[in-house]
Amino acid sequence: MTYTLEGHTLKHAVEEMLLHLLPTAALTRADAPGEGDCCRSGLTERDGIATARAVVQLDGVQRTGARSAPVAGLAPVARKRVVTELVRMSIYDAVAPTLARPPVWGSLTGVRPAKLARGLLERGMSRGEAAQHLREHFFVSPARTALTMRAAATAMALDRQIGPDDISLYVGIPFCPSRCYYCSFVSSTTAQSAQLIEPYLDALCREIRETAALVREAGKRVQSVYIGGGTPTTLDARQLARLLDALQAGFSFSGLLEYTVEAGRPDTITPEKLRVLRAAGVDRVSINPQSMDDAVLAAIGRGHTAADVLRSYEQARAVGFAAINMDVIAGLNGDTADTFARTVDTLTGLTPENITVHTLSIKRGADLTDKGAAAARYETVRAMLEYAAPALQNAGYGPYYLYRQKFMAGGFENVGWCVPGAECFYNVAMMEELQTILSLGAGGVSKRVVRESGWIERANNPKYPREYIAAADRLAVGKRRILCPTQEGGTL
Repeated sequence: MTYTLEGHTLKHAVEEMLLHLLPTAALTRADAPGEGDCCRSGLTERDGIATARAVVQLDGVQRTGARSAPVAGLAPVARKRVVTELVRMSIYDAVAPTLARPPVWGSLTGVRPAKLARGLLERGMSRGEAAQHLREHFFVSPARTALTMRAAATAMALDRQIGPDDISLYVGIPFCPSRCYYCSFVSSTTAQSAQLIEPYLDALCREIRETAALVREAGKRVQSVYIGGGTPTTLDARQLARLLDALQAGFSFSGLLEYTVEAGRPDTITPEKLRVLRAAGVDRVSINPQSMDDAVLAAIGRGHTAADVLRSYEQARAVGFAAINMDVIAGLNGDTADTFARTVDTLTGLTPENITVHTLSIKRGADLTDKGAAAARYETVRAMLEYAAPALQNAGYGPYYLYRQKFMAGGFENVGWCVPGAECFYNVAMMEELQTILSLGAGGVSKRVVRESGWIERANNPKYPREYIAAADRLAVGKRRILCPTQEGGTL
């Protein structure tokens, strides 16, 4: 499908909505409308009223959508927000009536629907009114509305535990034993980059020391720690101990609510590594099978079997972990609705405290020449998610956080489920942007959150291990800006 922009440059808004509604479309921007499937998105303003009009041609049939709103006197940021929604909604109005069934998230394309719901509640709406607004204004399905409101309520409850000087830490270990075919994270396999692990740890421990000094200087308190990746347990037991000792020596953990490590890959987990984690005070660990079907695991490049997952889980329990998360992905190559259902049933039978259901959607830019196959896969993912939610609820789990992904076809979501009282504080604080988070390591993105205004400022570390190591002398600069802001940027 081609698309054209007339009177505006809101390319991302147009692409987001088209991919949201037409998950098997391959989008190309054009200077003029094409003869096949195409979308013309226009924006005009007259007498202080902005009007967005979309003309969409699908399978030889042309349909139109239009939305208008006053913009006179609006500040530039507010005006852009209004016209962006007009552009999106005009496309939605043109396309949605043609679909076999409406998208479960209606017109919402954002990453954080629960943050939107919290905004409605904080502006004075009741829960019922906010839910009605999601259904009637954004056309969100009743099931996704309930999911959103539950996640928003969890975020608001945890937000009450956060003081003005509380922050969280993320530590990134960008190494894995192998690369899964679906992975989009910045990580290096040990076969390629084993020689970088020690110099990477040198640079990381230096960043830990410098950041800890800034945290003390700013008078901040660490509330949660999350070590992710990559796969942190790619490190051997000695290297893990070195990292954890550096964190303990640098930061005060007297106010720590939780300490999480993504063990992730069962083929990297050993009893010795688990004991190192527990001895350092780590109280939450992830053991992520993604699937419990050996054929699927082989197809996606995982170097372990379902039996290895069960072994790692038993080892973590034996060492004393009382909070375990397990990830599963809907839509993996070779997976079916039936094999996915068996994975979900196996995991609920193990009774981990957390189960996170991720969605692998068809990514933007993927080869979609076989649209029939792509559509069938989309329907398979839908069936998987429709099985998972009631199965988890029946097993005693409730949703506590969710997020969606931009520029991914399918329009589904990723949801964290837990037994009552086992919510991962860091996941909620990070995804809902409740507090300042300092990210250490390659690819880390630190965020300063000004709670009173919602203002967010970011500082990025270099993405790749080599560049990160080379930049060791400069890593503290961004952290100082985050922790010791100027008067102009506001105060924490």
